[in-house]
Amino acid sequence: MSPSLDWALILQGTQETLLMVAIATFFSALIGVPLGILLVITDRGQFWEVTWLQKILGFIINIFRAVPFIVLILFLFPVTKWILGTSLGTTAATIPLIAGAAPFFARMVETAIREIDRGVVEAAEAMGASPLTIVWRVYLPEAMPAIVSGLTVSCVSLISYSAMAGMVGGGGLGDLALRYGFQMFDEKMMFVCGILLVVLVQGVQWIGDFIARRLDKRNLQS
Repeated sequence: MSPSLDWALILQGTQETLLMVAIATFFSALIGVPLGILLVITDRGQFWEVTWLQKILGFIINIFRAVPFIVLILFLFPVTKWILGTSLGTTAATIPLIAGAAPFFARMVETAIREIDRGVVEAAEAMGASPLTIVWRVYLPEAMPAIVSGLTVSCVSLISYSAMAGMVGGGGLGDLALRYGFQMFDEKMMFVCGILLVVLVQGVQWIGDFIARRLDKRNLQS
């Protein structure tokens, strides 16, 4: 059976892609949400004003956002090897994926929080809410639909990033498309991998939009 019809390989590649994206999405959210909150609360005029910290965080985030992902993968090879003992494989590919997605998501969290109606925040402050209470009871609930939408966009980007990661030893559908599709001139394999990536993107987008709509208070009130 030719490689293009080896569904076991395709299943393995799909599982590797899902694993990379799932791990990277989880840690991007784990890192991006606190970073986004810090970018807001340390800004000028906020309740924990530390402008030098806000500027440093913003500068570092912008550096990671500006570097092309393929360059970021190569740049982080030594870091990945130091953390995991190897710079190749599906698990190793999650390090540059997280480094590429977390700063992007942090900016989306920051934007979501800044778009909250200022009157809601002022009402909480007038009732004597502590800064931590404002973060947990106002910022996060009010911004959650936009945060979920931002995480959906980040997850979709991670699917495309994972394809590039596969081209440098990360495994997944990108690796299959390169090795069996491009290098072996197997158009069927390239087509199948491409279709599967599109299906994954559409699935993630549908799930993210559904959750965001359910969390949106405007939809609950209608």
